[in-house]
Amino acid sequence: MTQKKTRRKTLHQRTETVKAEVDPSHKAEGRVEAFAHLAVRINAGECVVPPSMMSGQDRRLHVRSTLREDHASRIEQRAFGAQQKFLKLSDNLFKFFRGTALLFYRDMVGQDGHMPTVMALGDVHPENFGVMPDKNGAPIFGVNDFDETIYAPFTWDIKRGAVGFWIAAREVGGMKRKKRRKVVKCFVQGYLEAMQQYADRATEKNDSYRPDNSPKVIQRLFQQAWEERHEWLWEDYLKPSGRGFRADDELQPLSSEVAKFQKAINDLAKGKGFETPDRAGELRVKDVCVRHGQGTASLGLPRYYVLIEGPSKDATDDLIIEFKRARQSALQGLTPPSDFDAGDKADRIAHGQKVQLAHGDIFYGAVEIDGESYMSRERAPFRDDIDLEDLSYKTWKEYAHVCGAALAQAHALSDDLGKVDYDVEPSIVAAASPRKLFIGDIVRFTIEAADRLKQDHAMFQQDYAQGAFDTVDMVYR
Repeated sequence: MTQKKTRRKTLHQRTETVKAEVDPSHKAEGRVEAFAHLAVRINAGECVVPPSMMSGQDRRLHVRSTLREDHASRIEQRAFGAQQKFLKLSDNLFKFFRGTALLFYRDMVGQDGHMPTVMALGDVHPENFGVMPDKNGAPIFGVNDFDETIYAPFTWDIKRGAVGFWIAAREVGGMKRKKRRKVVKCFVQGYLEAMQQYADRATEKNDSYRPDNSPKVIQRLFQQAWEERHEWLWEDYLKPSGRGFRADDELQPLSSEVAKFQKAINDLAKGKGFETPDRAGELRVKDVCVRHGQGTASLGLPRYYVLIEGPSKDATDDLIIEFKRARQSALQGLTPPSDFDAGDKADRIAHGQKVQLAHGDIFYGAVEIDGESYMSRERAPFRDDIDLEDLSYKTWKEYAHVCGAALAQAHALSDDLGKVDYDVEPSIVAAASPRKLFIGDIVRFTIEAADRLKQDHAMFQQDYAQGAFDTVDMVYR
């Protein structure tokens, strides 16, 4: 049989199964640079076709290759969490939405370059707000997931959040379109009303939602989330002796790695430049474990819990610090060109938290472990988000309004604690005028994006059932 050269195939012509002996140098490169170039062209007003305009088989192949690219390292490493994640994504539309931010933002590539820039959260949805510890270890409510944070037009967060509320209200709340529109409008109105207040009074650095000053729907969350630390530790984490983590299907002790993570804790404290709080004792690491099966978007990424001995030394007031490997933001290279840079990986995440949560967790930071970038934060007995299944239609609207206001506070801090060098609040108020038109535009975007996502999910489910995500895209020649 004679040999002949085969032409280089496009990403959409890749073979579905790849033999183990294929040279890894032939792995298809990601399309980050191509999309970054597309963002510049769209922002410049060129007439180009974004992925959101694709349909049929072309759209299906775009969805497939985007998800393969986003999970390439996890697929190649045969990470158990990767397959867990794909199974979770196939389960329902809201989980698919939560776990496919790169797909969502590639549809928005280069848009809204004329809008004011903020330190954006990057992944706004109803379950990325919650109760967490402040710098003193007391509970506060606000935005609580900074993995995708980046400088971007403020509208990107509002659009992502509006679609998140729309889909969750359908999938979890069982609402028809009319009621979902009202929930989305409450989210946007909550944002705009709070932003107007910050433009008028500039109180964003001092405001925070606490148990004593929150709306009823959030006060109820504070009450539900509260748990005594010693009960939380002994019921969920510690082995009977109290000297370290127990072993179960979620926790895998790594007691031999204590020295490595003691260095990480020391590096964190040095990098943050804080004095060790009394509640953290001497910052001595007692034990380390791997945490399996947590999160949606981050499933399959290494995550460690580090047990810090508390001041009493009797395992009733120990602290748990989480280290999670950081990735590039899903928005990287997709936003319109900006003068503002938040940094890379865990440094970017730590910068976003520092800006958006003025009174936040002092253990939120960035360290390097085994040459990889990790973000850190404190786990707490009361770290919790709302149970959407418990919300009535009325409380859905109330909750959406509060989340909009919390997002506005996070954005308003962009020129106080972030790198934005102009007055954000009045700029956003002006850009969102006339308000009725702005809200209508967001609602119309939301409906179109959610309908497109529903079609994407159906195609993903079919592809997943046929093994499309067991391998990454490859280039053959």
